[in-house]
Amino acid sequence: MGEHIATLPARRPRASRRRVTVGVAAVAIVFAAWWIVSALGLVNGARFPTPLTTWQAAVQLSRDSGYAGGTLFQHIGHSLRLVFLGFLVAIGTGVPLGLLMGFSKRIDALVGPVFSLLRPIPPLAWIPLAILWLGLGDSAKIFLIWVSSFTPAVINTYAGVRNIDPTLIEAARVHGAGGPLRMLREVLVPGSMPMIFTGLRLSLQTAWMTLVAAELIGAFIGLGKVLDTAALDIRPGMILYAMVWVGLLGAVMTRALEWIEKRALPWLR
Repeated sequence: MGEHIATLPARRPRASRRRVTVGVAAVAIVFAAWWIVSALGLVNGARFPTPLTTWQAAVQLSRDSGYAGGTLFQHIGHSLRLVFLGFLVAIGTGVPLGLLMGFSKRIDALVGPVFSLLRPIPPLAWIPLAILWLGLGDSAKIFLIWVSSFTPAVINTYAGVRNIDPTLIEAARVHGAGGPLRMLREVLVPGSMPMIFTGLRLSLQTAWMTLVAAELIGAFIGLGKVLDTAALDIRPGMILYAMVWVGLLGAVMTRALEWIEKRALPWLR
């Protein structure tokens, strides 16, 4: 038994390296197929992105003149700011509301019906009201990202509290943690943390999914602006290049959140 346990840590890096190798190989195969299809002229280069047009888009965005009102880093910086602010507001409102709804049946009975009514509404359906309330500036875009990220944070936090063993709650009350604040701090928050982090990952992914649509609201800069302008200019290479950056940034932020989760919840490794 001891020998098997001792080999577990060694197997994890090996499995991790294997996943990385498989992932790199898959990307290389897709890129090679893309290159061959484009080189043989099997697709229309005016409508389908090719390696050459995508490279030209990368070069143009890296120059000082940029494209669609800014350079690559200016577009990335603006998009990151919108996602980060919308995500933070969603965390600051969704997690506390989920905790309160899961802890208090009265609050759940009061807020639950309203939340259930608003939850099915697609985030993009809020665009007209966002413009009326907040105009065409960044506030409207942050509002839309918040709307999309808010729901996963509430639902998963609520589920995390509800899934806590009632015996733990009763034991905490017996040992003097009967007050609401102390119960939240010592029992409910720690017990629901795995589900809270699940909600945060979903909220972050939803934020990036909503970003492009949000940046179409009178945007002067941002990756969504690049996509919109490239579509009007019929530049599929530029569209693909901007899409790749949206995917990369979303993946990096998700991995960063997973890293934080592993440090905050080491027992889940």
